[in-house]
Amino acid sequence: MNGINQPINVAVVGLGFMGVTHLRAYLENPLARVAAVCGTNRLPVNGVLPGVAGNIKKSDDIYLGADVKVFRRFEELLADPEIDLIDICTPTPLHPEQVILALKAGKHVVCEKPLARTSAAAREVLEVRRQSPGILFPAMCMRFWPGWSWLKKVVAEQTYGKNFAAHFFRFSERPGWSAAGSYTGKVDHGGALFDLHIHDTDFALHLFGKPASVFSNGVLNAEGTVEHVVTQYQYPGGPAVSAQGSWLLTSGFNMGYQLHCERATIEFNLANGANALQVMERNREPEIISTTGPDGYSAEINYALECIAANRAPEIVTAADAVAALEICEAEDASLRTGQVVPVPI
Repeated sequence: MNGINQPINVAVVGLGFMGVTHLRAYLENPLARVAAVCGTNRLPVNGVLPGVAGNIKKSDDIYLGADVKVFRRFEELLADPEIDLIDICTPTPLHPEQVILALKAGKHVVCEKPLARTSAAAREVLEVRRQSPGILFPAMCMRFWPGWSWLKKVVAEQTYGKNFAAHFFRFSERPGWSAAGSYTGKVDHGGALFDLHIHDTDFALHLFGKPASVFSNGVLNAEGTVEHVVTQYQYPGGPAVSAQGSWLLTSGFNMGYQLHCERATIEFNLANGANALQVMERNREPEIISTTGPDGYSAEINYALECIAANRAPEIVTAADAVAALEICEAEDASLRTGQVVPVPI
């Protein structure tokens, strides 16, 4: 692998919206050099990769350079000794096998959420990671998102007093890859619960730790896949924490949260643009908190590169966190289907 003073040679696998988003972050960071891409459907032509639409925005075309290597087969990419870091942005069912192969090949790995479709498969990945020299970074972008990373500090330091209650929401129209027909009950991507709502489950985990149990209800489609979920995360002694995730939005995307503290209510609503984050204290005018800076995608990639360059295991998000988020989501899925409160594994 490259020395610490040389750029980290990166290969991105899967060139949909998330692959393009990650590529853009690498191209903007001097610690990285985009050395290769790998895909089956979308590949660069003369070094140019077309943009693609996602639930946050439509990306522009990006120029990767004439010397970027192009692979169609993942196995050929693994054999390239120049590649230091492999970034997995393929569909969820492919994640565990590809991450394990990359780790066994001695590569560092960034993997889009979720790390696997099931916690059992994610634990297998975790076991391989323990025996491998490479760093594994699960890309849980909300831990790095402006206004959300700020909230982590507020909760930890009890800036506005005791934290009483929190609610998170994330609403989207059905994603493009799903509407195009690649999402079916036969290929289990996890639906809105594991593809979308897992962000808020992970953030509740990040703020408050594992809940003792969950209670969920929601909407299933004709194939039995979750389209909409509402969950109460039960923490004995508080706070009261809930989250709502949905693919039923007619069009567009929105996300946000409310945190109720002793001395203030904090609210984030993406739809409010520059005024997305407000702190409302008693007997004071609402304060707008700036959320400028790199988005969560870029911030998480920057952090992953810093960890790799320093040969330091990530702390803001770990592979164990990725397993825990899946365990909670599985409990939510079981609760939604049975109507029962379901305990979360310790």
